[in-house]
Amino acid sequence: MPDLTTDPGWRRLLAAARRSLERTGGSLAGSISLTAPDEPERHVVIGVTGVHRPAGVSRVTVRLSEIDTFLRNAHSIDLPSAVGPFRDRPAERATLAEAREAMLTLAAASRHAGGPWFEEWIGSLRRDGTLTRITRSELTFSRVLTTLDALPVSAEPIPVFAERVLGNTKALAEGPMRGLVLRALAAWHQVKPPTGAEQERALWEMAGLVPDDLASQVLVLNLPATGGLLGDWLSSATRAHVPFRVTLHQLRLTPLSLPVPAIYVCENPAVLRAAAGHATAPLICTEGVPSAAVHTLLASRAAGTVIRWRNDFDWTGIRLTAAALARYPDAVPWRMSGADYLDADTIGLPLTGAPAASPWDHSLAEAMTGTGRSLMEERLIDTLLDDLLRGIATPPVPAGESGL
Repeated sequence: MPDLTTDPGWRRLLAAARRSLERTGGSLAGSISLTAPDEPERHVVIGVTGVHRPAGVSRVTVRLSEIDTFLRNAHSIDLPSAVGPFRDRPAERATLAEAREAMLTLAAASRHAGGPWFEEWIGSLRRDGTLTRITRSELTFSRVLTTLDALPVSAEPIPVFAERVLGNTKALAEGPMRGLVLRALAAWHQVKPPTGAEQERALWEMAGLVPDDLASQVLVLNLPATGGLLGDWLSSATRAHVPFRVTLHQLRLTPLSLPVPAIYVCENPAVLRAAAGHATAPLICTEGVPSAAVHTLLASRAAGTVIRWRNDFDWTGIRLTAAALARYPDAVPWRMSGADYLDADTIGLPLTGAPAASPWDHSLAEAMTGTGRSLMEERLIDTLLDDLLRGIATPPVPAGESGL
């Protein structure tokens, strides 16, 4: 029989029938219409329906069952065969819905299930269609969940972690798998999804994963140490009061010992730069999110060493300080009280992002919410430098006064 899909009288009629069959999953219960039918199309419709349609008619409507019956009688073929293979969209939607539900079932079994960040992450994947796109790709969602369930770790190189957990050293090197895990880590740590290599590194290291033990670094000043070549370098730099940058690779070569009573930690290099050239208390600069090198160096501190920690007065800084105080039992806030914030000039940029709690001093978060302004460390440099020169800082807030 001739190919009716190329016949001038049948072409538009069968194309409209195809769209209807795809939309309904092959149902012949509906009707289709043609606007401004030409003469060949009008004659076909008359032949199919047995009803005359005058020349110049603006629109004709035909039941699919009528077309199917006509084709069977005239050409020994049914309508679905005449239009050729077509998509069953209702079945596709049902399959996608089942796949999404299967992924949600897997997510509900994660050890992170029920956590606010995890539920928000899953919700965002549903809202923006990512879950649907995953079902249409070759990515296995269970591998993403397996990765998250294995985190955090302690300074483990990403390829080593990927081989141990996923059986493939390059599983997190690139592609949608890497992107989904990073997106989850951003939700976990309440930061924006990374937009560059440095932000990605910071996110990996927040989970204890090390992209590169040479890229993971920590900037220090006046931090004497013993232990191998690195200990000699740090002690020499301390005697000269010059900043020194240490890599995670160096820290792994020889165990260090940091025989100091206190270590101060700041966020911005400007603070360390102001202290350079002076005999100050030991100072570590995180340069933002603490790297694996920062945590590895602090792990070398002597028993009884007090860590005095601070960050910018913004919501990210509050979260970083809270995380540090939770991680290090011997850490205390350094100039991070509500009074310190209010005593400084709070003419800063507007606070952005989700508010955070300051459990060491509830008045701090309250004050920041009240003013709505952030305050960077650079505004406190004189005060911070004076603390470092004297080797003391504001003592920790007593539990009764902080509301804990």
